[in-house]
Amino acid sequence: MGLLGFLTGVSLLRRLVRIVLLLLLAVVVYLAVTAVQVWLTSRQNDPHQAQAIVVMGSAEYNGRPSPDLAARLDEALLLWRAGFASHIVVTGSKMPGDVYTEAGTSARYLEADGIPATDITEVGGRDSWANLADAAAALVPAGQKDVLIVTDPFHEDRSMAIATDVGLTPSPTPTQTSPIRGWSTVPYFAKETVGVALGRIFGYSILHKLHTFA
Repeated sequence: MGLLGFLTGVSLLRRLVRIVLLLLLAVVVYLAVTAVQVWLTSRQNDPHQAQAIVVMGSAEYNGRPSPDLAARLDEALLLWRAGFASHIVVTGSKMPGDVYTEAGTSARYLEADGIPATDITEVGGRDSWANLADAAAALVPAGQKDVLIVTDPFHEDRSMAIATDVGLTPSPTPTQTSPIRGWSTVPYFAKETVGVALGRIFGYSILHKLHTFA
């Protein structure tokens, strides 16, 4: 290899390294901006008159809601009692081997606190996309699009984005009593940041089909 060929190779290598570094910088900036947006959405709370309250599912233990799910249901109960909406949609299917669904467990919890069964709709899904798509399938044909989304603060941004994608008009009403607090929220915010970042690029429905995010 002559000197000219060597210098050309070095120049091409430098350009390649520069391109890779620029791409990495773009990814870091994109994730940083997305993280800020996810955090800002987690701080929003906009209860107002709506047509339905949608409670995002979470774990249940043999028919009893986990502390996380109970906090979401308690928030929905407060909204219902305050008259912001008279219809609650509870979401979530069950894991293999489970007897009860998240939606069924949620419905019984709310009924035990005085909400009539006629005011509750159960829909099942294995992830956020399925939960909200099923909720939209139950609400939109009845002309109910304006919904309050109840979930953990860190989950609001992705839930709101998916709700919009499936034809709903969502507003954030995150639970104020989540047991996931302080530094323990960091991995959840990190996961949601990646989920929102990828969802914006590829589409949340594609992530659902790939079983990528719950």
